[in-house]
Amino acid sequence: MRQILVVDDEIGIRELLSEILSDEGYDVQLAENAGAARAFRSHNRPDLVLLDIWMPDTDGITLLKEWASTGQLTMPVVMMSGHGTIDTAVEATRIGAYDFLEKPIALQKLLATVGRAITRGERRPQAAALGMLGRTPVVQELKQRLERIAASRASVLVHGTPGCAFEACARILHAPNMPWAAVESGAQLVEAPLDLLQTARGGTLFVRDVAEFSKLEQRGLYVLLSQAERHNVRVVCCSTRPLAELVAAGSFDDRVYQMLGGTTIQLPRLREQRDDVPELAAALLNDLVEQKLVPPRHFSTAALNALRNYEWPGNLSELKSVVQTLANTAAGEQISLEETVRVVPQSAAPDAASVLKLDAPLRDARDAFERIYFEYHLAREGGNISRVAEVVGLERTHLYRKLKHLGIKASRKHEE
Repeated sequence: MRQILVVDDEIGIRELLSEILSDEGYDVQLAENAGAARAFRSHNRPDLVLLDIWMPDTDGITLLKEWASTGQLTMPVVMMSGHGTIDTAVEATRIGAYDFLEKPIALQKLLATVGRAITRGERRPQAAALGMLGRTPVVQELKQRLERIAASRASVLVHGTPGCAFEACARILHAPNMPWAAVESGAQLVEAPLDLLQTARGGTLFVRDVAEFSKLEQRGLYVLLSQAERHNVRVVCCSTRPLAELVAAGSFDDRVYQMLGGTTIQLPRLREQRDDVPELAAALLNDLVEQKLVPPRHFSTAALNALRNYEWPGNLSELKSVVQTLANTAAGEQISLEETVRVVPQSAAPDAASVLKLDAPLRDARDAFERIYFEYHLAREGGNISRVAEVVGLERTHLYRKLKHLGIKASRKHEE
C-alpha cells in the first residue's frame, strides 16, 4: 500500500485529505507542522508528501529546502497553498517539488496529481540518477544535453575520468519501465554478445570502460553494436580514456569508434562541480540510513564544508567510499569535522586558479574567494558563528547575510 504524508497546520484540511485518500486505498499519515513532518521523515520514506506552504513553525518551502540539502528529498513532494503565486510555485519546483496545488483543491485534480506523482516516484532509479549528478551550472548543461538525446535510440559514448557518474548518466538516458542490463566484463561480449541484446531488448545496455577491452572483446562489441538497432536496444558505453588517441595508437578498433562517435557525452570531474559536493554527500548518507545499512547519521556544517574543499581525484566513486567510511566509523549521530579530516586530508588543496575563477568577471571571482575564505574559518572554528564573526571582523547578522549570499549553510546551533 502506497504511503502519503499530509503536512498541514489546519486540522480540517488534514482530516479531509486523509478521508479522501484513504478511500482511494492509500496509507495516509498526518503531520500538523514542519516539526512533526521532520520527525516522521527521519525514520520513514513515504511514497508522496502533500506539503502546505504556510505553517506557523517552519514554512513548507523552508522544509523542502532542508530535505533537499540533507539528501532526504527522495520522494515526490506536492506543495499546497491557499495563497499560491506563480513565483512560489516556480521556487518550489526549482528546489525539487513535483507539483503545486492551490486550495481549495478540486477532488479530481487532487487524485490526478497524486497518481502522477506516485508514478513518478516509482521511477526512482532515474530520479536518483539525476540527483547524483548535481545542480551546478556545468551539470545543468550536461542534463540539457542528455535530455536532447534521450528520445533517440542511437548508441552513446560517455567520456570521463575514473570514478565519474557513468551509470547515473546512463540511467537518465534509460526509458522508465523498460529492460536494463549491464556488461560487467568484456568476456561477456566474446562469449555471447547477442544474448546480451536479447536480455536488454527494448531497453538499455550499459557497457563499462571500453578503453580497457582487448582486441577480441572489441570485436564482440562491434557485433553487439551492429545488431543493437535490430533488437531495439540503446547501448551506452563509457570510456576513461580518449578513444581517438587509442585508435591512432592502433590499440582500439576504428570500426567500433566510428559506431560510437556519433553521440558523445563528456562528464565533468567532481572538483568542477564543487558546490554540489555537500548535497551529494548528504544524499549518499541518507540513502545508507534509509536502507538501514548504518544508524541515523548527518554531517555537521563544518564537515560538509571540508568535503566541498577536497580535490576528489576519484570523483563520485571516491565520495561514495568516503561517505560509507564516515557513516560506519562516526562516534555519534553527527559526523564531525575532526572525523571528516581524518578520512579526507585537507592538505590536498584545490588549484587556486581553477577555484578562484581568475578568468571570471570580478564579482564571480570575489564570490569564489569569499566562499573559500569563510568555509576555511567555519571549518577552523568548528562551525561556531560567534567565533568566526570575531575572527573575520564582521557583525554576526552581516556574517549570516554574507554566508546566505555565498550559498554556505551555517547552523545557528553553534552561535556560542
